[in-house]
Amino acid sequence: MLKEIQVTGNKDTRSGFGDGIVEAGRKNENIVALTADLLGSMKLNAFVKEFPERFVQCGIAEANMICVAAGLTIGGKIPFTTTFANFSTGRVYDQIRQSVAYSNKNVKICASHAGLTLGEDGATHQILEDIGMMKMLPGMTVIVPADYNQTKAATMAIAEYEGPVYLRFGRPVWPIFTKESDFVIGKAQKLSDGKDVSIFACGHLVWKAIEAGKILEEKGISVEIINMHTIKPLDIAAVIESITKTKCAVTCEEHNIIGGLGDSIAQVAAKNLPIPIEYVGTNDTFGESGKPSELLTKYGLDTPNIVVAVEKVIARKNA
Repeated sequence: MLKEIQVTGNKDTRSGFGDGIVEAGRKNENIVALTADLLGSMKLNAFVKEFPERFVQCGIAEANMICVAAGLTIGGKIPFTTTFANFSTGRVYDQIRQSVAYSNKNVKICASHAGLTLGEDGATHQILEDIGMMKMLPGMTVIVPADYNQTKAATMAIAEYEGPVYLRFGRPVWPIFTKESDFVIGKAQKLSDGKDVSIFACGHLVWKAIEAGKILEEKGISVEIINMHTIKPLDIAAVIESITKTKCAVTCEEHNIIGGLGDSIAQVAAKNLPIPIEYVGTNDTFGESGKPSELLTKYGLDTPNIVVAVEKVIARKNA
């Protein structure tokens, strides 16, 4: 089944957001875009050109941007805040908690340049803790789409969803392998059926998991790959169904293994069916400046490391 997954192009996921918010804006006049001096980086040019009256340039004042967004919801607007993931969460966590999450405001926090693949900007900008920070907020929906198509679909979907959302995407050009129709908030996407191991992945690491799965299939290992684009609410039924069959799992994310997708999967397993689990993610560390592909390799988030993790967890299961 993995051989049937075809790459239809290559494009950055942030462009999926930029194209998605334009289409969402055409459907709903209440959608407003806000940015913190990053109009171009967040791919908002087309939105601003078409809806200049629905754009707010907040400048380098991210905390104020979150509070402005919270205020706009009171008048029935649907604000999309935009900046880098580090500034979307770490810099403004207090404002998100107090002004958005606590009162369940309909704010869409859209965050680009997440994880190691931000690249040369280095550790201060490569936030690897944001999924954990945001999923711990009561009522916050957390979405990490895998490619351009899925990011576009997610952007349009959250415009129709009532409640606060954290949407995380990235900077680098990445393979496009999903269809927009494949995305439903809270519904995991099974990419292959397998019986030997479950691989749960999100974001850029979904494609790496697919690459690893093809290698493993050549070795005779039957791999079930599930795109967990929605971290919260997690598709618990899909997790239980898969691990009941395979009896072991590997989780893959461009994030700290502490607090991310892996911990969510492990919690489900601990409550329902304890199994061996291996984590592919950064291991309690900050990143550094470098080329995205080289950083993924150095920090153990590339295809060969997923292959190794799968072989290790199957050995643990069999032992």
